[in-house]
Amino acid sequence: MYKIIGADGKEYGPVSTEQLRQWLGEGRVSFQTKVQAEGSSNWQTIGVLPEFAAELAANAAPPPSLAHGAMPPKTSGLAITSLILGILGLFSCGLTGLVGLVLGIVALVKIKNSQGRLSGSGLAIAGIVVSGLFLLMLPIFAAMLLPALASAKERAQSINCVNNVKQLGLAAIIYADDHNDMFPPAANWCDVIQTNIGSSKVFQCPSGDQGRRCHYAFNARLAGRETKKITNPATTVLFFEADGGWNLSGDRELMLKAPRHRHVFVVGFVDGHVEMVSESGLNNLRWEP
Repeated sequence: MYKIIGADGKEYGPVSTEQLRQWLGEGRVSFQTKVQAEGSSNWQTIGVLPEFAAELAANAAPPPSLAHGAMPPKTSGLAITSLILGILGLFSCGLTGLVGLVLGIVALVKIKNSQGRLSGSGLAIAGIVVSGLFLLMLPIFAAMLLPALASAKERAQSINCVNNVKQLGLAAIIYADDHNDMFPPAANWCDVIQTNIGSSKVFQCPSGDQGRRCHYAFNARLAGRETKKITNPATTVLFFEADGGWNLSGDRELMLKAPRHRHVFVVGFVDGHVEMVSESGLNNLRWEP
């Protein structure tokens, strides 16, 4: 049996151990309440008495969720990835934003259905917003990027065309070396030099009509002429762009009416070099050997 000192400072009792346990459960007394065991002159708190050790241990136990081994909420990796992909949209012209938007929505649904096991809804929402923003800006990025891509493609085609004319000129020089320094005949120049060219694609300009076998013409005034007797090889036309035709040969009248490569025409000269000549510069070309 015990005497106790209540919250009002008055002494009560005697009460039994079972009664104190009941009052502890009801909250009428606490483990700090002063008690005096029957036959003792010492006052002690309930919490130090061995009779109430089980109740004290139960009171100090961790919350049920942790007691059963549950871990704190884990931040959703999808939410983090969504935000990262959304930010990367700045460097990918918004392309990663589409994936970021989808992952953000999936992450938000999983967090909602995780019953507290997942966190990071704020990250998921941020990922959705940022990704969506860059997706909305995608047409703007495209409008800025497409002209640059078109310009790069056109430049690449121009370079390809220049290389083609260089190879044609080299093939004609090789032919001349094997035929007493004479340039090929005009009537079948494609036929006779094609053995000196690695690919038939050399005869075709990337910007020309791909239904035609050849997009270049041979300066007919050089047909059968000795290479060493050309007085101005650096300014005399050897090959030039034309509308197309196998074994096509002639001079200025066969030149393209409009350039394939912006405002320039690709022209190869007797000495082997190639130039991109402007429309006004065509008047300075030399056709006579």
